[in-house]
Amino acid sequence: MLNKRADKLELIRIAEAVALEKSIDRELIINSMETGIAKAAKSKFGQENEIAVQIDRDNGNIDIFRKLIVVEKPENINTEISLKDAQNLSEENKDKKIGDEILQILPSFDFGRIAAQTAKQIISFNVREAERERQFNDFIDKKDTVLSGIIKRLEFGNVIVDLGKAEAIIQKNEMIPRENIKAGDRIKAYCYDVRRETRGQQIFLSRAHPKFMEKLFIQEVPEIYDGLIEIQSSARDPGSRAKICVKAIDTSLDPVGACVGMRGSRVQAVVNELQGEKIDIVNWSEDPAIVVANALSPAEVQRVNVDNVSRK
Repeated sequence: MLNKRADKLELIRIAEAVALEKSIDRELIINSMETGIAKAAKSKFGQENEIAVQIDRDNGNIDIFRKLIVVEKPENINTEISLKDAQNLSEENKDKKIGDEILQILPSFDFGRIAAQTAKQIISFNVREAERERQFNDFIDKKDTVLSGIIKRLEFGNVIVDLGKAEAIIQKNEMIPRENIKAGDRIKAYCYDVRRETRGQQIFLSRAHPKFMEKLFIQEVPEIYDGLIEIQSSARDPGSRAKICVKAIDTSLDPVGACVGMRGSRVQAVVNELQGEKIDIVNWSEDPAIVVANALSPAEVQRVNVDNVSRK
């Protein structure tokens, strides 16, 4: 099996194909193959042997070695070798001394069914782990952003979303109440957490989070995106009402008007995404009393008492 040139080249082609499909490093795939073949070789030559495998990255040649330590008087022929025998073994070992490690080449062999299965399991496990690590690294950078995906299925009130290269979950309490969704719908949600777990990364999305509304305004209002207007605070009763406080960095801008847009086009786009949630856009002030009065608009506020000690 390991002697055929076609098999050797096929090994490299498989590594390249898997690396491309899974978006992981080809070197990692080949290293996994080396580990798998070494495990299989142990079942052939004995578990007490320390086996090393080297796959040529260009032509696919596979070399199998036994690792031996150079000692004065070998006690275990599977792990130790005398200095004289080591030097006779190869010209490369002429400069070796006591305590050095040498590689003794072993003959190639045909995998048995069990050995082949063992190698396959090791390679598959390493590829899965690399894929999980790659997915985690991809999505940890997308934390605190709005992601878009297709609803794959509903499980006990939770929504599983297909993001393309990974799946995410919107828990029942992170959904907008009374929202009517079904499998196959495209959905947007705020990514508030990405965790590394034993079964792979877990991506948590929310449509009820106040930050989701803020991110939607950043997408819809260019002045917020450009930093000319800042969102100071927001609060939501998901599916019912929401308030967002905005402040103009450029004093020539009307922050409320910019967020509302021409004929309410900008705020209406956010309202539609939030399933009709009523949004009040409030002008921010450093004076808490003014912020409270603005937030209660259009109601007329007679007086606001601020308790700075208890902050209420």
